[in-house]
Amino acid sequence: MSEAQGNQTSSGASTVWQIIGRLVASGVVLAITAFFTPGFTINNFWTLAIAAVVLTVIDYLVIKFTGLHASPFGKGFVGFALAAIILYVTQFFVAGYSISWMAAIIGALIYGVVDYFIPGNQQM
Repeated sequence: MSEAQGNQTSSGASTVWQIIGRLVASGVVLAITAFFTPGFTINNFWTLAIAAVVLTVIDYLVIKFTGLHASPFGKGFVGFALAAIILYVTQFFVAGYSISWMAAIIGALIYGVVDYFIPGNQQM
């Protein structure tokens, strides 16, 4: 195997681990957010796992198409509003996940605070 192929293979594996790490971190942050936010319920572990995947995919698509990050910190009001919208919209794709508009606003704030303290690189 040539050196170029070896670097490409490890880079591909690294990307997979980044995605898995991002999903796990998203799930942990989402669980903490749901616990502390009134009006935000996630029925079980599988709902949490699916919601984490949906949130990650929506966030990834928003970043790719608009260049905006759904992060309340560092992107100001736009990031905060985008995070609240993504939390709210996720309920239409995941059964067992429900959130009100007010809970989405509070949840975006909590999500941003918890996400800020979770270590790791959040960019892909």
